[in-house]
Amino acid sequence: MLATIGSGSSSAQQVTQHAALQTDLQGLQDNAKRSQVRKPRVATAVAATDPATPEASAKPAKKPQSARGPYYVDFRARTAASYGHAFVWYGKTSEKKVDVAGLHPAGDQVPYILGHLMWVPSETGASYGDLDPQYLTANYRVYLNEADAQKVFAYIKHLQATSPLWNAQTTNCTAFIGRIASYMGLKVPFHLQRPENYINELKAINGGRQTAQLAPVAAAPALGDIPN
Repeated sequence: MLATIGSGSSSAQQVTQHAALQTDLQGLQDNAKRSQVRKPRVATAVAATDPATPEASAKPAKKPQSARGPYYVDFRARTAASYGHAFVWYGKTSEKKVDVAGLHPAGDQVPYILGHLMWVPSETGASYGDLDPQYLTANYRVYLNEADAQKVFAYIKHLQATSPLWNAQTTNCTAFIGRIASYMGLKVPFHLQRPENYINELKAINGGRQTAQLAPVAAAPALGDIPN
């Protein structure tokens, strides 16, 4: 009987140990599964922060550089005692200094009144209010590269030197800046309108384009190419 009890106890212990082993094995398998599920997450996190990966080491794409040139001509209109005045600023974008060109009658009110009936002496530099932003009513700035700017600026100075007369209907301020715009290759509106309207139309008919490029000058033919 003791042997039977002993053998029964031994069998019960074996069953208990076997059940415990199965529980331990099941726990190990569960831990292994959980670790396998977590591994890809760890690998993904490392890949996202690892500087050696192509995504992290790739340099950001450079933004396209602006096509604007370093020089400009700014077509401007301002208020005046009458119907306004049109003129240009021109210069280099990196400099605060600006040059001013515009056609207006020399002197005070008398030349201006006479200029509606006849030609009167003119001035082509800055006039009162041209440098004051509070009087500005419209502007249209166009940028140039250095080579074209040298030609345009020389042309402006040429106009200043060869425009001795002012007349309200013909050689007036809008006609003067229109010649500059035309030289730059821009479309030009009819000049007999208020300066503010002229500048706005100048910008509109050119689609608001911000750059201008002079047409290349055709090379002179060689002597051997000239037909007899």
